[in-house]
Amino acid sequence: MKDQVPNVNFIYRIDGENIKKTTNDIFLNKKIVVFALPGAFTPTCSDYHLPSYEDNYDKIQKYGVDDIFCLSVNDSFVQNVWKKNSNVKKVNFIPDGNADFTKEMNMLTDRSETGMGMRSFRYSMYVDNKKIIKIFKDENSKFDVSDAGTMINFLKSLND
Repeated sequence: MKDQVPNVNFIYRIDGENIKKTTNDIFLNKKIVVFALPGAFTPTCSDYHLPSYEDNYDKIQKYGVDDIFCLSVNDSFVQNVWKKNSNVKKVNFIPDGNADFTKEMNMLTDRSETGMGMRSFRYSMYVDNKKIIKIFKDENSKFDVSDAGTMINFLKSLND
């Protein structure tokens, strides 16, 4: 497991402009939960993974988390439409369109046999000031341990 999140740039599309954000913009001096998933609009991601964090956003923040991000190997155009269509108001997104972050995290997987190309494994992680404290990685495309409930239990254990 990596000790720190990689230093990369993310390109956001905001108000018709491409805006570059860095790893530091997102993670420096903050406690962040990231959940990564194979792709926007896919059934498990849309029906379970994203809603689990949106529905539990406030509960997770009670454990001192500054923000929660959904990361996928999709560009900002796709993520913006997915966020709007999913009626997400609290969770923020990280567009990893070129998979730079995902590659550096060693979380890139080839989903070409299902027509998806290179995608992220499904995982979640807790990061404190760029340091990776814990990663929960699902195996074989399952949705077992990267859910919000598992993250809440972990955060609770830090406070016990």
